[in-house]
Amino acid sequence: MKIAIAQSNFTVGDIDGNVAKIINAIEQARKAGVELVVTPELALSGYPPADLLLRETFYVACAEALSNLVERVSGITLVVGHPDFQDGKLYNSASVIQDGQIIANHHKHILNRAPFFNEYYYFDKGIDPCQFEVAGVKFGILICADFWQSHTVTDATLFDTEIDHLLVLSASAYHIDKQVSRYQLTQQFIQKTGVSVIHANLVGGQDELVFDGASFVMDRQGVLTHQFTEFREELGLVELEDKAPVNGHIAPPLSRVASIYQALCVGVTDYIEKNNFPGVLIGLSGGIDSALTLAIAVDALGADKVQTVMMPTQYTSGISLEDAGNMTEKLGVKHYQSLIKPLLDHFLLTLENDFQILPESTYTSTVPENLQARIRGVLLMALSNQTGSIVLTTGNKSELAVGYCTLYGDMVGGFAVLKDISKTMVYQLCEYRNQIAEIIPKRIIERAPSAELRYNQTDQDSLPPYEVLDAVMEAYVENNLSPAEIIEKGFDEADIQRIIHLIKLNEYKRRQGPPGIRVTQCDFGTTWRHPITNGFEQ
Repeated sequence: MKIAIAQSNFTVGDIDGNVAKIINAIEQARKAGVELVVTPELALSGYPPADLLLRETFYVACAEALSNLVERVSGITLVVGHPDFQDGKLYNSASVIQDGQIIANHHKHILNRAPFFNEYYYFDKGIDPCQFEVAGVKFGILICADFWQSHTVTDATLFDTEIDHLLVLSASAYHIDKQVSRYQLTQQFIQKTGVSVIHANLVGGQDELVFDGASFVMDRQGVLTHQFTEFREELGLVELEDKAPVNGHIAPPLSRVASIYQALCVGVTDYIEKNNFPGVLIGLSGGIDSALTLAIAVDALGADKVQTVMMPTQYTSGISLEDAGNMTEKLGVKHYQSLIKPLLDHFLLTLENDFQILPESTYTSTVPENLQARIRGVLLMALSNQTGSIVLTTGNKSELAVGYCTLYGDMVGGFAVLKDISKTMVYQLCEYRNQIAEIIPKRIIERAPSAELRYNQTDQDSLPPYEVLDAVMEAYVENNLSPAEIIEKGFDEADIQRIIHLIKLNEYKRRQGPPGIRVTQCDFGTTWRHPITNGFEQ
């Protein structure tokens, strides 16, 4: 028999559109002689639906769509994920549909506690096993965390009788090296049970999350027989002979850096297209962060949907203007340039005359530096109002961690592409993109990073070296290590205390920033949940 995995890009709340994708997958599968089609978790509603699940109209609409879908399924078996409201309880469910009726139903047992899913808040737990048969082959069903978060590694005793294959319907969000852990957990399950596993995973961007697809199949020996493409919609075909999967297509894995770059591109594409923005605006500085953001935006959307703006002052070097201009010309994007020194001078004069603030030469540089960033933010948002395009912020995770950014200035915008990308990873991503085609000027990569808000400024005037900052940030934020544990890794205690102090101090800034794409296990958007008012020092 043949099985099809509908690795599709479903949109939260677009119930009719999601049904259309499911019907299209069924039609394609039927032409290929498929007998069983499997969708990812909550395919009907999109994932994660979050507080939409608190609206009765939403889950009623899902129920009506499921009923209509059931009537349209004939001559093939469909396993579809959907919310299911029964007897006053709401479940994360999967239904097995054959010839116009639901023959089996699974309610998710282990609900995902991750803060960006928080399923315990919305769903009730299921308790009963679910299995069914197609063409003499016996299948069991688990939904995502049923499989991934079972620390004892779920075994076949979950099912009433022996099964041939376990179907895992997933909406498993991407983070770096996630597929490695998926393989490991699957092989542990197979070693314990001897049951082949077929994974159907969601693909596409949903707000700050990216789902990487990468659906796969492992046989009873734990050998990978099928691996479908990462970050792309695909109808994956799996053939069984004597109830065992026949070796099929195995897409080559992406490198670590390539997978991060693709995740960022998918995140940008779906955020812009699913929210119906006509395009994006990027404020260029001639530096590496805005250059990488521009490269990703063009790869994700096409040059015709990207516009850039350069807003120099007397502190902007000729090199920055030249490099930014060369890159925009090479990529073919529409580019604007506007000298903002007159605006800056007017603001400073107003502060002096109306508020008795001393001239620039005699007070701290923070005021004129932040004014430059905020003037640029005002102009970008005015262009956004005029064009309808959304502003992409260009700040990276290292800067956000320690507050090396300006509220209502360079933090202005609607989507933060590099929000979860450290400065050291920014360099790796630029090198990777230039290996495909050299579009980021080498001088941007090689010169010392600078905000160019005063003469001869570099980032390291205000920050520890990025290799130190990023390593401590990763240890503290992503790996949840204590200062003492980080010291044991060989870092200077003074650097550690300074960085952690800055991370705590700037929580209030990060809360006011735009959403951005998650690629690590702990980003500052979906995962990090530290209080702004916080007296804990460790």
